[in-house]
Amino acid sequence: MPIIRVALDVPVDTLFDYRAPDATASDIGRRVLVPFGRKTAIGVLLEISNAAAVPAERLKEALRVLRDLPPLASDDLQLIRFAADYYRHPLGMAVMGALPTRLRRVAGLSQPRRRGVYRLTPAGLALDAAALPLRALAQRRVLDRLRQGPLALAEARTLAADAGPLLRLFARRGWITLEEDISPGPPLSAIIAPTPVLTAEQTRAVAEICDRLKEYRTLLLLGVTGSGKTEVYLHAIAAALKAGKQALLLVPEIALTPQLDALVAQRFPGTRMVSLHSGLAESERLEHWRAARSGQARIVLGTRLAVFAPLPDLGLIVVDEEQDGSFKQAEGFRYSARDLAVVRARQRGVPIVLGSATPALETYHNALTGRYSLLTLSSRIGAPPPRIACIDTRGESLVEGLSQRLLAALRERVTLGEQSLIFINRRGYAPVLMCRACGWISGCSRCSAQLVLHLAERHLRCHHCGHVSGTPVACPGCGNADLSPVGQGTQRVEAALAQHLPGARVLRIDRDTTSRRRAWQAMRERIRDREVDVLVGTQILAKGHDFPHLNLVGVLNADSRLYSNDFRAAERLYALLSQVAGRAGRGGTQGDVLIQTEFPQHPLYAALSRQDYRAFADSALAERRQAGFPPFVYQAMLRAEAPRLSTALEFLVEAARLGSTLDSRVTTYDPVPAAMPRRAGRERAQLLVQSESRSQLQQFLRAWHVKLAPLRASRARWSLDVDPLEF
Repeated sequence: MPIIRVALDVPVDTLFDYRAPDATASDIGRRVLVPFGRKTAIGVLLEISNAAAVPAERLKEALRVLRDLPPLASDDLQLIRFAADYYRHPLGMAVMGALPTRLRRVAGLSQPRRRGVYRLTPAGLALDAAALPLRALAQRRVLDRLRQGPLALAEARTLAADAGPLLRLFARRGWITLEEDISPGPPLSAIIAPTPVLTAEQTRAVAEICDRLKEYRTLLLLGVTGSGKTEVYLHAIAAALKAGKQALLLVPEIALTPQLDALVAQRFPGTRMVSLHSGLAESERLEHWRAARSGQARIVLGTRLAVFAPLPDLGLIVVDEEQDGSFKQAEGFRYSARDLAVVRARQRGVPIVLGSATPALETYHNALTGRYSLLTLSSRIGAPPPRIACIDTRGESLVEGLSQRLLAALRERVTLGEQSLIFINRRGYAPVLMCRACGWISGCSRCSAQLVLHLAERHLRCHHCGHVSGTPVACPGCGNADLSPVGQGTQRVEAALAQHLPGARVLRIDRDTTSRRRAWQAMRERIRDREVDVLVGTQILAKGHDFPHLNLVGVLNADSRLYSNDFRAAERLYALLSQVAGRAGRGGTQGDVLIQTEFPQHPLYAALSRQDYRAFADSALAERRQAGFPPFVYQAMLRAEAPRLSTALEFLVEAARLGSTLDSRVTTYDPVPAAMPRRAGRERAQLLVQSESRSQLQQFLRAWHVKLAPLRASRARWSLDVDPLEF
């Protein structure tokens, strides 16, 4: 009787054996229903053998091999196996985590939703726009789009935040009808809409990518903000589609997907595109996953989890803003989607394009050494680069964190009818509440961090563990009723702008205001319709957004990131400021960027003012080579947490002792408390290991992981972070 080896979603680095009389080699990659303890569980069949690793009397029989879906392809399983091995994560959890949530449940599958397109009826075609209310801007946009041809729900959602109810309203009024989309679509020659004329640099970049469509190559597209990197992506995707291939486009943030959704849908109206990210409903994610797996979806747009999407005809991978830390999973399965995308491209023999205005130094180093091909876009399209200047705030009395020069520039832009952005990467009203009589500050009882004042909600909130408490009416230490907010957050800046720019329409955009479903989309509509004068926001606004009427960017509190114990702090600050500066002047008018700082002569600001990424990167790489930091070495971090810090450190001391017996070419550093020692009531510590050879480090980690396994019984919880980004 065949013995099947099954991957289950449990934190054990092993496969589980079951008897399966009807299993064959063609079932490898299928889901199976098996008994597990007192319950039943869903797993994935990975191997078939004639012998079991457990005694025959302990061997259970699988309940059923689920053949309702095609099995995972060998290429997909190969990628997951590689990721689980490289990042030292249990294989079963890695395999099951790559599946949509619905496929991990014992309950049966839902049927795919009816998919179709909306068309105007004769009544809709005859509709006079004057019949709509003057403020019905979303209705006008959707109707204007429907007059151009059929409209899918996904594209409608990029035009209006409440697209679903709006389309149902149109249907009730008899203006539109839903036609089920059962046609195979237009021929390949007709699926691409007219495209803008490319610049010489864009033409060279597209030609280089297209010449590689049938072979593996990693290409770094280094382009300043506004240089047309997205247009290069779209032309490369068009070439892949014409070759009968699928394309995978990865972006770092969910907030970027609606804008790209609309752009891709407009460019490829006859091609099915799906998105994959954590913001989708379970049924929607399953439907999109199925479409990708069947090959019906020719373009897949998603965040990091989409790197595992099954794509039988994969021909091109694009990773936009490749330097972004969001591509690295911070908890659990700590994989890097960018790095796995490169591995996947190599396994499948297809090109991968990594795009950025400020690439990660590891990526840039690979391009300099010839491991990656370097493509450059050095000029903005349609507008000159923004002017970047520093405002010296030394000795100046700021108004709620705003300098007089910045306030004057804001007033001027409001008078001209232009939009401005104030960037401060702190949400809430103030980072801390303080008693100036006794020195009490609003610390979190569960974390080594301060509670942030959210004045509008009248509470203090920890942005690390989520703890919330009411705002005290008096100091808990001395009873003083005069408590002072210290520092600025987005709420405080919003209030200050409302006071000092009377009549200006101010919109705050941060995690608090965009948490509701489709809230960010509605805000984008207001910005596009010029219903906003000044935006106040966090890094949600820094990447990938195109606001043609925004011509001024002011940056507050940049110095807080300038000095840090993390060797990547300067790199991240340069990338962040470069991205947010790139929002200014994208509509043809040269924009201005004003950065408030007490260190106007700092080399980072000097390089940023010249917009000279290469000079900054070359200097940073020289420093890292001298200091022995990545990309010149390879690292892994063993992290431990426990109720007491001493327990976590004791575990790491024992782990270091075990590691010291393995490979002298791998350096094991002393255990230390984490940068934030306490989080959510747990004490945290970490241990760094490092080697000049990636293969040597991997060999060490495999052997070390085996030795650490028996220590799981200790009171410390631990995890291994390979290629860590956070220190």
